[in-house]
Amino acid sequence: MATAGVRTPPTNLPDAPTSKLASQVARQIEAEVIRRGWPVGESLGSEIELRARYGVSRSVLREAVRLVEHHQVARMRRGPNGGLFVRAPDAGPATRAVVIYLEYVGTSVSDLMHARLLLEPLAAELAAETVSEEGIATLRSTLEEEVAKREEPGVWSHETLHPVLGRLSGNPVLHLFIEILTRLTARYAHTSRRISKAEILAAKDRAHEAHQKTVDAVIAGDGARAQTTLREHLEAIAEWVETHRVRRTPRIAGRVIEPELAEGPRAKLAEVVAARIHDDISSRGWPVGSVLGSEADLLARYEISRAVLREAVRLLEYHSVARMRRGPGGGLIVTQPEEQASIDTAALFLEYQHVTGEHLRVVRDAVELGVVTKVAERHNDPEVAERLDAAARWVFDAPPDEPAKADRFHTELAALARNPVLSLFLRIITEVFRRHTDVQDQPLPGDAAAEEVHRVHRRILDAILAGDTSLARHRMRRHLEALTPWWH
Repeated sequence: MATAGVRTPPTNLPDAPTSKLASQVARQIEAEVIRRGWPVGESLGSEIELRARYGVSRSVLREAVRLVEHHQVARMRRGPNGGLFVRAPDAGPATRAVVIYLEYVGTSVSDLMHARLLLEPLAAELAAETVSEEGIATLRSTLEEEVAKREEPGVWSHETLHPVLGRLSGNPVLHLFIEILTRLTARYAHTSRRISKAEILAAKDRAHEAHQKTVDAVIAGDGARAQTTLREHLEAIAEWVETHRVRRTPRIAGRVIEPELAEGPRAKLAEVVAARIHDDISSRGWPVGSVLGSEADLLARYEISRAVLREAVRLLEYHSVARMRRGPGGGLIVTQPEEQASIDTAALFLEYQHVTGEHLRVVRDAVELGVVTKVAERHNDPEVAERLDAAARWVFDAPPDEPAKADRFHTELAALARNPVLSLFLRIITEVFRRHTDVQDQPLPGDAAAEEVHRVHRRILDAILAGDTSLARHRMRRHLEALTPWWH
């Protein structure tokens, strides 16, 4: 099985060769964990054993271990009986990586809410189909917690129910995506205008009432009603956000690098400093390539020790927010977050979650149908016809060794929808699916099916260009149904 990649630092930096080798070793360690079935608690070997196994120096191995620890795949334990031990990750690294990338590309609130409307009602419906006694207790305790926290500041403290529904859906992909979406919504509070306490309390009361109706429907096993009530609630959230948004900044912004990864006082402070530096970069419009300051400048600006700054910089480098360049003319350089880094980190976490082809298919279907709807709204735009026509022909024009030729049409559709959230989610789903197919005995449809794939894609395109959204959705749905056997 292919494994998640680890970001390779820019090769023009002085430490690039070491970092690149460390990234390769980290990928091999992660691949081994996946091959072994992610055996939490087991040792992968001592530092000496790992250096011998991978044929690297202590400095390279330690940098590789830092990357593996960042992805929460394993943790190095020092001292007697120490070594690199496999650990159970949470969604933190994947969520942060995706949020940072989506902020960088300029995700709007409308992009975010459109994605939520596609996925969260689906989670509510699935939760209603399978909710257990334990799940019912969790839902009711979540509502009780909302009441208890009513007086706490902030509007978004009442968003807790949404990821709970994602978890109770039983679909790890849906759960992760909803975690990301609710976190992005909470971050939007940083760009909202000042809101009175009375407005906040009124918003919380409305949210709690909507949550109560949704929970009642889920417990009753009424998936259709759960979908409807949650969709109405999300539409109300979208309207509320639009009313209170700061017009001069359509982007979502705010704190990304949270102190939840911290271990020890120095790490805790480093996380805070990393968050402050990220905020400075975001407030400047993310000026890629610019120098934020030398190490000495940053030490003075943030009034911290060199050890804390270097730990903070390491966190920023992990997230492709900034990188320290040594030597004359050096300093902390603003970097461009990489889409593939967020895709790989999310895919690695989903590997641990043991996602199935069916999990992937359910979410992909929802995303693809949403994408078709958005692109059909642009049916008069010449760019749509030009790009989709070329993409449809890619099954014939692609090089013989091009993998997943038919994906080009779907990828172009996602790009033309102009919603970076949906586009990235689809890329993550496709990446995990490809890893699954690496270990399948049967090959995916190839050249023999090219004519049929092209015909189906053309029919979908014809409906889009005619502005017939219903027909386009119908044809896409039938197309996705035909692909179902390949998602199992």
